[in-house]
Amino acid sequence: MKDKLSIGKRIGIVTSIVLSVFWLFPYIYVVSSSFKPGSEVIAVPPKFFPKVFSIENFIGVFTRTDAVKYISNSLIVALLSTLIALILGAMSAYAIQRSGTKVSICLVILVLCLKMIPTSSIVVPIYEIITGLGLYDTKIALVIVYAAINMPFVMWVMLSFYEGIPKSLDEAACVDGASNVDTFFKVILPICKPGLATAFIFTLFLAWNDFLISLLLTSTNAKTFPVALAGFLSAYNLDLGPMCAGAFLFSFPVMVISLAVQKYIVQGMTAGAVKG
Repeated sequence: MKDKLSIGKRIGIVTSIVLSVFWLFPYIYVVSSSFKPGSEVIAVPPKFFPKVFSIENFIGVFTRTDAVKYISNSLIVALLSTLIALILGAMSAYAIQRSGTKVSICLVILVLCLKMIPTSSIVVPIYEIITGLGLYDTKIALVIVYAAINMPFVMWVMLSFYEGIPKSLDEAACVDGASNVDTFFKVILPICKPGLATAFIFTLFLAWNDFLISLLLTSTNAKTFPVALAGFLSAYNLDLGPMCAGAFLFSFPVMVISLAVQKYIVQGMTAGAVKG
C-alpha cells in the first residue's frame, strides 16, 4: 500500500514539474530574449538562449521612453486604488453579512453580478463619465475607476471569511461596550488577516496589469507602463527587444511579491474549507 502511495506521489510530482515548465516556458523565453542583442531577438530560426548577453534592450526601454515615470504611475495608481477598494470592500462586506435581513441576500447577488461584468462592456460609459468630470489623463481617474471595478472582488472574498466568524464575537464585544466600528477594526479584522492579504494581492495585481482602462483614460501625464510598453509595437515597427526587456522589468516585481506572500495567499484561499 505504501509503495502504491509513493509511486502515485512521484507521478504527481513529475506531472507538476512538467506542467510548470510548460507554463513558465513563454516567460522564460521573454527573459532570455530581453538579454539578447536586437538583431538576435528577431533572428530566424530563433535561438532560445542568447549567444552574447547584452543589456541594449534595457537601455532602449529607458532612453526611448520615460520608463521611470510610467512605472511610478502604475505603482501609485495600483497601491492607492487597492487600499481604497480593500477598506471600502471589507467594511461593505461586513455590513452586508452581519445585517441578517433579506435585503442582504439581494446585495450578495448584486455583488456577484458586479463581479461578473466584463470590463470591456463598461469602458465607454466610464470614459464619458471621466471626461465629463474633467479628469481625463489624471491618476485620480485611474484610482477611482480601479477601486470601483475591483471592490466587488474584495467584497466577495471577504464575505466568505465573515461567514466563518461566529456572531458571538460581535455580541461579546458589544457587551464589553465596544461600538460597531471598534468591533470591526479591533475584533473582526485581526481574525481576517489571511483574507485581507489575499484580497490585497489579487486586487493589486489586477490594477497593476490593467491595459484597457489605462489606454482609454490616459494619454501622456497618467499613462501607465503597460500602455507605454505597447508603443514599441506599431503597424510599421516591431521592436521586440525593448518590449521583452520592459515586460521582464514590469513582471519581475510581481513574481517576487507572489513568491513572498505565497503563504498568505494559500491561507486565504483555503480558509473556511474545513470546519469543525
